[in-house]
Amino acid sequence: MEKNAKIYVAGHRGMVGSAIYRKLIKEGYTNLLTRASSELDLRNQQAVTDFFEAEKPEYVFLAAAKVGGIVANNTYRADFLFENLSIQNNVIHQSYKTGVKKLMFLGSSCIYPKLAPQPLKEEYLLTGLLEETNEPYAIAKISGIKMCDAYRAQYNCNFISVMPTNLYGYNDNYHPQNSHVLPALIRRFHEAKENGLAEVSIWGSGSPLREFLFADDLAEACYFLMQNFNEGGFLNIGTGHDLSIKDLALLVKKIVGFEGALTFDSSKPDGTPRKLMDVSKLHDLGWKHQIELEEGIQLAYQDFLSKQQENSPL
Repeated sequence: MEKNAKIYVAGHRGMVGSAIYRKLIKEGYTNLLTRASSELDLRNQQAVTDFFEAEKPEYVFLAAAKVGGIVANNTYRADFLFENLSIQNNVIHQSYKTGVKKLMFLGSSCIYPKLAPQPLKEEYLLTGLLEETNEPYAIAKISGIKMCDAYRAQYNCNFISVMPTNLYGYNDNYHPQNSHVLPALIRRFHEAKENGLAEVSIWGSGSPLREFLFADDLAEACYFLMQNFNEGGFLNIGTGHDLSIKDLALLVKKIVGFEGALTFDSSKPDGTPRKLMDVSKLHDLGWKHQIELEEGIQLAYQDFLSKQQENSPL
């Protein structure tokens, strides 16, 4: 990507998009295109058409999506399917129509079958049934991968796809019901500490294994791959290491400084038993994560605290 190239970061206010935006600024890119959702509704086909025809970006990072944790995914099933398909269809198609040089589509590790062998290799896609709780979101993301491949095959578009593992970091969503597990734990332990609670109860058994990548590391990987990866299919992006939800909770508990008890509500769903990415293809290309989990959670917690201060009444 040329330093003066016009680059559109879709979803620049979200955790992933803002990390990519920061990385591009750091690398000296000055011609960056952004639109808040209030300015451009990516679900609106005509609005997206008008935007692309007017601005004609040369490169696109498609990081915009409707996202959430187990509760949100399972509750708003139609919204997750319709809105994500709409965003992808509009942005990918208009990228083709207006001659975008290269597009990166960002998906999620939930695209893999619920009981796929571990660690998850790229070739395991579509080899089994999906996890029921987030199936609509997963189907949308699988469609995005296949759409990029179809436009590559039919129109020779250089559209690539990457599938990050579970992410956390600056600008995360800490909503009490709709957030992912790690930011939810940060909020739960912080509020328990502030309110002097005796214990914190965690959904599920604590036994599922999960992998976590700091969003700024993802941005580094995305930037690297926009320079070095031009193939169909997709690449996993992760750390190659996982831990149990119980161990994650204990780590967050320590970092936040909550001194009460930790209990598990096994009547609540666990989700997929394990989701560990095989990142050997990414490592072979020459990229590896830099920020380890404990350091990353400390950074995320400081970001959470700064957001709390911004939103607190005077």
